[in-house]
Amino acid sequence: MTTIIRRYVETDTGHRVPNHKSKCRHIHGHRYRFEAEIEGDVVDTEGVSEEGMLMDFSDVSAILEKYVHDVVDHAFVVYEKDSMLVNLFDQLPPEHRIVKVPFIPTAENLAKWAFEQVSPHITSTYGNKLRLVAMHVRETPKSWACWRE
Repeated sequence: MTTIIRRYVETDTGHRVPNHKSKCRHIHGHRYRFEAEIEGDVVDTEGVSEEGMLMDFSDVSAILEKYVHDVVDHAFVVYEKDSMLVNLFDQLPPEHRIVKVPFIPTAENLAKWAFEQVSPHITSTYGNKLRLVAMHVRETPKSWACWRE
């Protein structure tokens, strides 16, 4: 039987959508929630730490922290072709956390990006066929995007 678990990490991250018809074209930020949805079989190997689990939630958290949180938390994500911001941010001292990406940093694109960062690290130790099936990104309490492979 296949089971699904979810675990999330939250970040405070800035961005802008340069061509947006409304206020999202301005520099602003969000309290993002990146939520990994993992599918697999429950570990049935007796005596191991993960017995009865798909994967230890703390292991999922460690992956989310390293590959998503630590990259974009208290950073500004900027589209590499947003010349106005790239030129502005190039003038800042290096301690400012600027993450240049090859896509417009919408919730939809950030969901895909986070999926690609996390997916290779969801591995099965006990043959329980683990895989990341979706990455959900909450940009605001009312606005979510999801990337599924």
